[in-house]
Amino acid sequence: MPYLIETFDKPHSAALRQAVRDSHLDFLEENKGLLLACGAKLEDDGTGGTGSVYIVDVETRAEAEDFVNRDPFAVAGLFERTVITRWRKAYLDGKCYL
Repeated sequence: MPYLIETFDKPHSAALRQAVRDSHLDFLEENKGLLLACGAKLEDDGTGGTGSVYIVDVETRAEAEDFVNRDPFAVAGLFERTVITRWRKAYLDGKCYL
């Protein structure tokens, strides 16, 4: 059962996000088999990350927690808070899964 993970960056942490970004992208590439979707949350003008959204295909909340806790962004202390929610895939890439 997939899980949606939403992270919220600490205030004034743009420099930390940028400093760790390459390691974070490597982590995503290494774990792409678990990812249904992911990406940064941006300001309305399209600049600056304010957090991230991941939809991971894992079986348990513990696996979702382990995934996000291993992300270099988390390891570096970027996230102020993280919310993990079980997610039902209804539509993905225009395909119905109901």
